[in-house]
Amino acid sequence: MLDKNGIAKRIAQEVEDGYYVNLGIGIPTLVANYVREDISVEFQSENGILGMGPFPIDGEEDADLINAGKQTITALPGASFFDSATSFAMIRGKHVDLTILGAMEVSENGDIANWKIPGKMVKGMGGAMDLVASAENIIVAMMHTNRAGESKLLKKCSLPLTGVGCVKKIVTNLAVLEVTNKGFLLLERAPGVTVEEIIEATEGVLIVNGNIPEMKIA
Repeated sequence: MLDKNGIAKRIAQEVEDGYYVNLGIGIPTLVANYVREDISVEFQSENGILGMGPFPIDGEEDADLINAGKQTITALPGASFFDSATSFAMIRGKHVDLTILGAMEVSENGDIANWKIPGKMVKGMGGAMDLVASAENIIVAMMHTNRAGESKLLKKCSLPLTGVGCVKKIVTNLAVLEVTNKGFLLLERAPGVTVEEIIEATEGVLIVNGNIPEMKIA
C-alpha cells in the first residue's frame, strides 16, 4: 500500500518530456519532487506561476513564493509569474498537457467531485472547474477509501460534481486505474496489495483482466 508520497512517485512516471503540467492542491503538489531529472517539465499553479520546482528545504522558504494551496514553493531558473487572468487563459486555452488533481469522489464514468462537502465551510472552489472543463488529460491522485473505510471510487458521486466524464486515470494508495466506458479498468496494484483487496475497496464497476502487475516505484 502506498502513502501520499508513493502516489506522487507513481504519478510522476506519467509526466513526459516537454509537458506543461498543472498541479492541484494536496497530493498532486508532491509530484514535482519526483519527476525524473533527465526530462524538462514546466509545472503551473493557477495562482500565477509557471516553472515551479520542488518544495523548499526547511529554513530556505520564501513566504512570497506560494502555490494555489498557499504552500511555500521554489521557482526554477526561467520561471515566470503572472496574474490570475493570464493563468486561467493558459488553462482555458488548453495550453496545459496534463492536469493532476485530488478528489473526494470519482464515479465509474469519470465524473469528479473535489470542491465541496455540503454543510462544511468552503474557502473557495479554486480553479478545479476550469481545469476539468479545459484539460484533455486528467489524472486523479487520491486515497481509495475514506476514513470510515468506504470506497471513494463509486458508481455515482454523492457530492456536488466538479466535472462530468473528464477523468482519464486514477492513482490511489491501492491501485492504478483507467476510466473506460465500462467502468474502472485495473492496470496496476500497489506493492503488497492483492486484487481481492482492490475489489473490496471499489464500489463502482471494476474490470480485472488477467494477471495485474505490481507497480514499480523507484
